[in-house]
Amino acid sequence: MEPEIDVEVGLWDAELESLLLRVGERFGRVEPRRRMRDYVRGLLGPVGRKNSWQLAEHAGNATPYGLQRLLSWCQWEPDEIRDDLQNYVAERLGQPDGVLIVDDTGFLKKGTISAGVQRQYSGTAGRTENCQIGVFAAYASAKGRALVDRELYLPKSWTGDPDRCRAARIPEGRSFATKPELARAMVRRALDSALPIAWVTADAAYGQEWHFRQILEEARVGYVLAVPKSQQVKTPAGSWRIDHVLAGAPAEAWERISCGDGAKGPRVYDWAAAKLPTIDGCDPTHYRWVLARRSLARPEEIAYYLAFAQADVTVAELVWVAGARWAIEECFQAAKNECGLDQYEVRRYVGWYRHITLAMLAHAFLAAMTAHALEKGAGETVRAASFPSPWQKSEGCWTLPIPPQPGTTHLGAVSTGPDGDAATRPSPATATISTARTPIG
Repeated sequence: MEPEIDVEVGLWDAELESLLLRVGERFGRVEPRRRMRDYVRGLLGPVGRKNSWQLAEHAGNATPYGLQRLLSWCQWEPDEIRDDLQNYVAERLGQPDGVLIVDDTGFLKKGTISAGVQRQYSGTAGRTENCQIGVFAAYASAKGRALVDRELYLPKSWTGDPDRCRAARIPEGRSFATKPELARAMVRRALDSALPIAWVTADAAYGQEWHFRQILEEARVGYVLAVPKSQQVKTPAGSWRIDHVLAGAPAEAWERISCGDGAKGPRVYDWAAAKLPTIDGCDPTHYRWVLARRSLARPEEIAYYLAFAQADVTVAELVWVAGARWAIEECFQAAKNECGLDQYEVRRYVGWYRHITLAMLAHAFLAAMTAHALEKGAGETVRAASFPSPWQKSEGCWTLPIPPQPGTTHLGAVSTGPDGDAATRPSPATATISTARTPIG
């Protein structure tokens, strides 16, 4: 057994050395290159709290000043390391059906000096806190998942104060950008990278932004994006709220499907999916969809999604992409717990990007080695269970009526006018529910 362990340790060390040599080329001098190696190895090591003091002690340095200088004053570009990271993830985890996931996370901070800090809502804390917010992109495939990009959100209280920005070393050209705008920039970079991306998914903060969906449709990249229940859905007959569109779905339209494994086993919900009528021309290669996810324990809790996919997509595929969004939460948890993503003590803008990028690099290494171990059979993956609905159709479609606007009824429905006379009102266009399915797993 011991020789096998020695071989495995040697493989891990060789892989890490290869990765550090790759990114080491981004450093023009040997001193910062060595400090970078110490920093990454410390992030991967058994260090209690991964700040500069304890990382320096782990590396055998008498003081933390060398590692602090690496994050503050040494000449190197973290965006170049990010590009190397994306290439590495593409090589180790890339799959043709890869999913890019966008989300943000909070970093609790005290004081008012750290770049971008202010009292703002943090989904991580679940409340308004004094914190920084980072917008991230993760890549997920059957091989694994890893963070691949990041941007620090700067509120208007920062971008509107040049003196404050100058003190935090925020670049002069850095203007205010919303979180969806930061996400769009990351998506464009990811699509231009070596990462094989077939899908993009995100929560409602990003899914409700038309410009975010537009860049994906123009690139012909599929998406499944959460949206609020008030989201407007465009059809040839007009615009309708998504919850109204799906309110009239017949009972047979709901399918019980697992959208992937969670901490307590398969995440099973009832799903309804409808293909929307085309607006711009006939017989397109891609269609827009609406989806609804209903809780089994609390049927009144329904989440909504907009999707864009090739014409032959199945409902099971759309559900699988929607479920892939949880992978970025797992990335956040692993990167914070294992690689010190949130344990930095830097206050300046450049220091944040440098620490976060190196922590992402360490996390990507762990993801690659986990994928390698699984490929060798060191672990097993449990295939997600399939819970098909009782109805089965290999051919044909279900019809999902789009509800009328207030004051109207469906075609053929009789309503009573102000004088008591029966009046028939036309119905808007209908959407089609696909019944083609493939088992999950």
